[in-house]
Amino acid sequence: MSTHTDAPDGRTSVVVITHNRRAELLRTLELMRRLPERPALIVTDNASTDGTAEAVRRAFPDVRLLCPGRNLGAVGRNLAVRHVRTPYVAFCDDDTWWEPGSLRRAADLLDPRPRLAAVTARIVVEPAGTEDPVVPELRGSPLSGPDWLPGPALGSFLAAATVLRTDAFRSADGFHPGLWLGGEEELLATDLQRDGWWLSYAEELTVHHQASALRDGTERRITGLRNTLWFTWLRRPLLPALRRTAELMLTVPRDTASLRAFARAAGGLPWVLRARAPVPPALEERLATLERARHDSTARKYVG
Repeated sequence: MSTHTDAPDGRTSVVVITHNRRAELLRTLELMRRLPERPALIVTDNASTDGTAEAVRRAFPDVRLLCPGRNLGAVGRNLAVRHVRTPYVAFCDDDTWWEPGSLRRAADLLDPRPRLAAVTARIVVEPAGTEDPVVPELRGSPLSGPDWLPGPALGSFLAAATVLRTDAFRSADGFHPGLWLGGEEELLATDLQRDGWWLSYAEELTVHHQASALRDGTERRITGLRNTLWFTWLRRPLLPALRRTAELMLTVPRDTASLRAFARAAGGLPWVLRARAPVPPALEERLATLERARHDSTARKYVG
């Protein structure tokens, strides 16, 4: 366990993806640069047109900046992880930042637990300083796990609030390019669990989130619903997939955004069915347990 709380800690790199949020990214990088852990910072600029790359080069010459020339979505994280040389990688969005000391504590939790793939932090919403509504769900996860987990076992994670074991992320091939962005964590988390890895919530870790004023809530809902449907057909057995699809059809808002989401999902069915690989029964039971627990969730609604 690390004891020098003010000393640099070389166990974790921070990966940030961004698209046309120059001011917010610069704020996040400044906060990350002040962390006592002094993590290596890697940014994937997903084809911003607002001068983001130039601003980062000018203000943060020590940051490794990757410019793939197109918007890779979540796969921009995969690109960044290729450059990670530390055992752990903390993901961060351009509107989130880690609290000082949390990266050190995350590494301390991961070091003695070789089958723990990821620890997810408590999320504080700024500027109010209140807990994100999803936090009680993480804290009260219905899943069981081994006694050595540092907190409740999770079935998925939130990329902007999670530290992952770099080797585990790479072994599962990272985020799937087909999902692009929006709920992309569920597929990776499921594949990690199928390979014998564990995920955990860790109350002692904190991430701050100040939602970007530039986000498109409707487009996020469309891609989130589309990706939920694609995940369902990629990994759930036939009957649960049919039930979940029917439930979504009956419960999501009856509006244009939902119609667009289902249309996009239907358009991707050929590749989804080709890639379909249902999970074994024990893992499906965990997915079903999570689905039941989220039924009345106020933090995971397809609205906006």
